[in-house]
Amino acid sequence: MSSPPMDRRRVLRGAAALGVGGAAAGVLAACGNDARKDTAPPASAATSSPADQPSSSPGADGQQALVAVADVPVGGGVIVADPNVVVTQPEQGTLVAFGSICTHQGCPVAEVVDGAIVCACHGSRFAVADGSVLQGPAAAPLPPQPVKVRGGSVFLA
Repeated sequence: MSSPPMDRRRVLRGAAALGVGGAAAGVLAACGNDARKDTAPPASAATSSPADQPSSSPGADGQQALVAVADVPVGGGVIVADPNVVVTQPEQGTLVAFGSICTHQGCPVAEVVDGAIVCACHGSRFAVADGSVLQGPAAAPLPPQPVKVRGGSVFLA
């Protein structure tokens, strides 16, 4: 049994549907993280003592350290590409972490300067202390990521 021949209208409708669907998918992918409105409390803080010594070895559970405590500047932070977190030290000995994907349109944050985590895509700025929005267009804070300090290194909790 053969299928009926395709007429011009059917072909054009199919092409239009594919074009609209493809464009919508691109827009949704670009704004995919816009729907996330994390309102969780600030990240759990980990504190370190001066006796902590930096360690690059994995923790007892085999987990790899995000960063050495000594590498996180006070009032600043370090962006870790994998697993997409930014570790900050808002005050001496207090380390916190947040997801490093901007809540505006899903761009990775680019730098930590002047007490702010900065997204270069559209200029959103987030506080190093709690991930709250300092400057939009982002409306939601960066999501907190609990961390712990062991042997002078910061690990996800």
